[in-house]
Amino acid sequence: MKEKILSTKKNGMIVLLLYIALDIPSLLSVIATGDSFNEVGLTSQILFIIAVGWLSLGWILLLGLKVLKPQEALVLTLFGKYIGTLKSEGFYWVNPFCAAVNPAAGTKLRQSGDVSGSHPSLYNASLKSGEDSITVNAGTSKKISLKMMTLNNNKQKINDCLGNPVEIGIAVIWKVVDTAQAVFNVDNYKEYLSLQCDTALRNIVRLYPYDIAPNIDTTGDGIADEGSLRGSSEIVAKRIKDEIQEKVTDAGIEIIEARITYLAYAPEIAAAMLQRQQASAVVDARKLIVDGAVGMVEMALEQLSEKNVVELDDERKAAMVSNLLVVLCGNHDAQPVVNSGSLY
Repeated sequence: MKEKILSTKKNGMIVLLLYIALDIPSLLSVIATGDSFNEVGLTSQILFIIAVGWLSLGWILLLGLKVLKPQEALVLTLFGKYIGTLKSEGFYWVNPFCAAVNPAAGTKLRQSGDVSGSHPSLYNASLKSGEDSITVNAGTSKKISLKMMTLNNNKQKINDCLGNPVEIGIAVIWKVVDTAQAVFNVDNYKEYLSLQCDTALRNIVRLYPYDIAPNIDTTGDGIADEGSLRGSSEIVAKRIKDEIQEKVTDAGIEIIEARITYLAYAPEIAAAMLQRQQASAVVDARKLIVDGAVGMVEMALEQLSEKNVVELDDERKAAMVSNLLVVLCGNHDAQPVVNSGSLY
C-alpha cells in the first residue's frame, strides 16, 4: 500500500467559528423558548426543535477538527478504508467519521522523540521483549512523527566468527517516510524496527572477529582480510545499516545512520582476552627490542673491525655479542663487572 496525501484545505478554524456562531443562538433560543413552547408560534417552535437538534448533534462536527504540528502526520480511514494522510502542519477539518490509525502510538522503545507520556492514559501495560522494555499506553495521540529519531537498543551478547562472546550495542537513526506502509504493512512499525535491528546486528557481527585474526574472510569474496569489529567499526556499522534498511523498506522506514555505541568482550572471557592482548603486546615489544639490539651489535662489530680498535677471534666475538644482547635486551640496568686482570 502506498501513501496518499490528502489535499484537504486548512479550514478547521472556519468550521470552529461556524460551530460557535450557530451554537450560541441555538442555546439562547432554547433558553428563551423552553418554558413557553406551547405559547409561541409555529415558527418559533420549529426554530426551537432545530436548535435542540443542533445542540444535540452539532458537536459531531468537532470530531473532524485535526491540528498538526510540523513533522507530524495523521493516517485517516473511513469505515475501515484508507482515504489518505495529512502531512502538512495546520488546523484541518475532515469528515468527522474518519478515524486516525497508528498501532504504534503508545509504544516506547528506549528511543528519542517517541510518544510523550505526559497525558494520562486509560491504562498502561508493560511488556518484555528480550532485553528491551516495551511500554504500551492506551489513549495516546494517533499522530505519526516524521522527525528523525534515535533507537538505542540494549547491548547484546553475540558470538563473533571465532566463537568468542562479545557484547555490542548500536544506535540507529531512522524516520518514517511512508505513513501508509508503516501503519498497514506491519502490525507495529516500532517493534518491527527494533526486531530487525537485533537480527541485523547478529547477522553482521557473526561475520567478524573481535580483533584482527589470520585467515578470516569478512567480505565473502574468498580472500582473507584484516576486517574486525574493533578495527573496522565504520564498515561494520555501514553493513548493519544496509541490512536493516533492506528489511524495513516495506514498512515505510528510512534508516539514516547506524553507529556502534558499545563493544567489549563478554565478562566471562574478558580477563582471559586481556591477558592474551597483554601477552601479544609483550611479544611485539620484545621482537622490536631484539631487532634493534641485533642491529646495534652488528654495527658495533663492523666499526671495531673497520677502525682496528681491537682484534677479536670468533670466541671473543661470541662473548661480546652475548654480553651486548644481555645488556640491550635486559629488563634491568646492566651491572658492569670490571676486569682488572688480563683480557685473556
